[in-house]
Amino acid sequence: MYVAGQKEMRQMDQYTMERLGLPGVVLMENAGAKVVEEILSCDLCEHSKVVVLAGGGNNGGDGFVIARRLFDLGVKPLLCLMVNPERLKGDAKIHFDVYVNRGLPVFYLQENTKAAFQKELEQADIIVDAILGTGVNGPVRPPLDLVISLVNEYKGQKLIISVDIPSGVSSDTGKVVGAAIKANKTVTFVFPKKGFFLQDGPRYVGEWKAVDISVPPSIMTDLGLKLPNVITEKLARAMVPVRPKHGHKGTFGHALVLGGSRHFVGAPIFAAKAALHSGAGLVTLAIPESIFPMAAAQNPESLFLPLRDINGHFSEAGLHELLERLSQFDSIAVGPGMGRFSGGEEWLKVFMRSLTTQSVVVDADALYLLRNEMDIIHRYKGNVIFTPHPGEMARLLNCTVREVETDRLGVAKNFAVKHSLFLLLKGHRSVIATPDGEVFINPFGNDALGKGGSGDVLTGLIASFIAQGAGPLNALVAASYLHARAGEEKAKSLSHYGVTPFDLIDGVREQLNLI
Repeated sequence: MYVAGQKEMRQMDQYTMERLGLPGVVLMENAGAKVVEEILSCDLCEHSKVVVLAGGGNNGGDGFVIARRLFDLGVKPLLCLMVNPERLKGDAKIHFDVYVNRGLPVFYLQENTKAAFQKELEQADIIVDAILGTGVNGPVRPPLDLVISLVNEYKGQKLIISVDIPSGVSSDTGKVVGAAIKANKTVTFVFPKKGFFLQDGPRYVGEWKAVDISVPPSIMTDLGLKLPNVITEKLARAMVPVRPKHGHKGTFGHALVLGGSRHFVGAPIFAAKAALHSGAGLVTLAIPESIFPMAAAQNPESLFLPLRDINGHFSEAGLHELLERLSQFDSIAVGPGMGRFSGGEEWLKVFMRSLTTQSVVVDADALYLLRNEMDIIHRYKGNVIFTPHPGEMARLLNCTVREVETDRLGVAKNFAVKHSLFLLLKGHRSVIATPDGEVFINPFGNDALGKGGSGDVLTGLIASFIAQGAGPLNALVAASYLHARAGEEKAKSLSHYGVTPFDLIDGVREQLNLI
């Protein structure tokens, strides 16, 4: 499944109408019909009251179709027109005229009808938002901002369904300036919109579903559009490495986790355990020698490579011990718990230059230590994976977190292409970008993942799948999905407050058991 913005959807609509010959008025009829199907799939009894709020554009036109079709099905909704009917034009006016010509009732929002309008909202069971649609690029103007605020007062009391996108949310950026509908569900057309996953969008969209309105998805190929992908369960599960029934520990690869320091003992353990519990045949944990007793006591299933250290951090002498063993490993994760230490930049630079064919996952303070050594990455042409959170991404780019969060898709794509690496930009809706400019959005996950150690688990999963033979993209998609779904499912039993890294590892095993 792909993700589209305002410009891309306009191009696809125009192509469908002008090149394929399907009139816009038919697309509008199809859109309204699909929304009605979703309304009827809710627990709608014959006495439920549905209020349809329609604006003056094409989104309002969808609303006119919805109200008419609901009438035909015996629901008897109330259509509330938010604008002067004289402003209606094009396909929306055609459908409004059909509605009125049939003698169906319309409530006109005017200054002297606001009290009556509020009463109608109070009595409603379902409120359908067909006010503004995808064309919003700034603050909602009066009186529609007040209408939206009134609707939001009933969030949690009424079922609020938005048509295509919640009114007030930018379809390109997810930004909300002022008022926007807080929907329980959004029924969107053809593809989900970029704004569903960016900035404010996830807080307003609710559950979403993309429906077919006869705009063929193949049009994107005809138009030469390269759209971001949405990770689905089917896609992610297909990217989990296949496990031969007669395999042995050598079949499933050997992953190296390189990290840890005096103050951060747990992070490399989380990564190593995640790698083992997601199928890696062998996992070696390379850590500073001084923390070896603590780490070994907590993780007896791993192999260990204690390296000589200075004050609890990796040393030059330990690096030479490590480099002698590098050829044994099929994948490498570097950074969890490594910390920042004197000479760390040079230490990691020498390490990176010693790699041959293995894919390496770079996380945590390894990202910091490499921030001024990006020229090294170009040598590996796609064998390097960066997994920064927004703060780490901002340091890599020497910009602010706000700048990163304002353009997550663009930031991820541009950085991955520029440095010929794979990037997983973590966050509420993680973004994966490839050296070739492909972008994937993970729509799963919740605040249960917002805890120290969660990222280390993800790093271990990626390294595990690569060790088992998955390519970097497959490993990223599969690991990101399983990690997010594990958080969602564990939160149901342990609460959103109580999910720990070890719980996530257990949750990943449960998800893998469903494949």
